[in-house]
Amino acid sequence: MKHNQWTLALAAVGVVSLGSIALAEEAQHPVMSAIQGTTLSGYVDTSAIWKFGTGEKLVGRSYDGAAKQDGFNLNAIKLTLEKPLDEGQWSAGYKVDLLFGPDANTYNTTSSGVANSDFAIKQAYVNLRAPIGNGLDFQMGVFDTVIGYEVFDSYANPNYSRSYGFAIEPTTHTGLLASYRLTDWAKFSAGIADTVVSTINARAINTGTGAQNESQKTYMALLELTAPESLGFLKDAKVFGGVVDGLDNVGFGHWTSFYAGTSIPTPITGLSFGAAYDYRASSAITTANSTYANATAVYLKYQMNDKLSFANRAEYASGTASPFASWGGGNAMSQVKANGDADGGQELFGETFTIDYRPWGPNVITRAEFRWDHDLRGGVGAFGGGTEGDKNALSLALNVIYRF
Repeated sequence: MKHNQWTLALAAVGVVSLGSIALAEEAQHPVMSAIQGTTLSGYVDTSAIWKFGTGEKLVGRSYDGAAKQDGFNLNAIKLTLEKPLDEGQWSAGYKVDLLFGPDANTYNTTSSGVANSDFAIKQAYVNLRAPIGNGLDFQMGVFDTVIGYEVFDSYANPNYSRSYGFAIEPTTHTGLLASYRLTDWAKFSAGIADTVVSTINARAINTGTGAQNESQKTYMALLELTAPESLGFLKDAKVFGGVVDGLDNVGFGHWTSFYAGTSIPTPITGLSFGAAYDYRASSAITTANSTYANATAVYLKYQMNDKLSFANRAEYASGTASPFASWGGGNAMSQVKANGDADGGQELFGETFTIDYRPWGPNVITRAEFRWDHDLRGGVGAFGGGTEGDKNALSLALNVIYRF
C-alpha cells in the first residue's frame, strides 16, 4: 500500500486514518477485494524406487507402478488456491487444486481434452454456506470422492504407496455435494454427480443402448462419527461409512462402491490404529462382464517424536479377473488370468513398512518404504517374470516432498 506525503501528514495529526485510506483504496481495486483471503499452497512430490526380482508387473499399484520402478521420478506438482468459508451465516469461498507432472496424466480428468499433457484439474469448486440449522455447506464443481481411507496427496497418508482399497475407489466427481453437521460428533454428506469416473463434464452412458443417459446420475453419501472428549483416550476417534453408485461414461457398466473405515488412538502415547474395508461391484451389458473386488487394510502408526514416525500397513484383496482395472482416474491393477485358474480371479496380500524422518522440519517429508506384494492364487504368478511367473513383488522406495 502506497500513500503520498500529504496523506501521511493528515494521518499523523488524526484528520484521517490509514484504515479508512485502505478501505478507500480497496474500493478502487475490486480485483484485490475479490481475492482477499485467498491462500496459495501446494507441494513438489518426488521419489526413487527400486524393484527386486525379474518380474515386470506390479499389480495393485496406483501411482508407483512398473513405469516408476528402478529409477528417479517426479511424481506431481500441486498448486492450491483457496478461500475457505468464514464463520458468517451466508459464507462463500472456493478451492482449486491443479496437478502437473506424470501423476497428473494418470489422474486423468482430461478436461483439457489433451491426453498426456502433464496437467489435470484435481478439484475446482465453489463453496457456499446457508444458515440452515448448524449451517449447510455446498460444494459445486469438481470435488474429491467422499469415500476412502487414503487420498491422492501421498504425504497425507501413513505410507507412500497407496493401498489395494485405494485402487478400486473412485477419485473425483463433477457435481454437487452437501454437508451438514448433525451434532458435535456426527457429520453427514450427500451428493449427486455426472458419473462415477474422474473425467470432468462426462455424461453417463447407458450400458444397454450405448447412448447418453441424462436421467441417470451418480449418487454418494458419507456418515462420519467422531468420539467426544468424554471417551478419554478414544477422544477424536473416527468411524466412516459411505457409498458411491452410478454409471461410467463409456458404457462399460454400473458401478457400486461401499466403504467403511476407522481411525482410533490408543492408550499408548503416539500409537494409533486404523482399518478400512472397500467393496466394488460392476454390472455390465452381460453377466460375464460383471466384476467385484474386496480390499481390507489394517494400519498402525507410531509417532516417536516430532521428527520420527513409523507406519505399517497389512492388506488383503480378492476379486474376479479384473476387479482392479482402470477406473478412469489413475487406479490401475493389470488384468491377470493365470493358467489353471478357473475363474481368472485375483487374490493378493500386501505388507508395507514406512519410516518417516523429518530433520529439515515439518515442510519437508522424507520417507523410506519397503513393500511386499504376494500372489495367493494358484497358477502363474501375477507379477510376470517368465512362464512360471513371480509370486512376489518386492520394492524399496524413497519419497521426498516439499510442502509450501
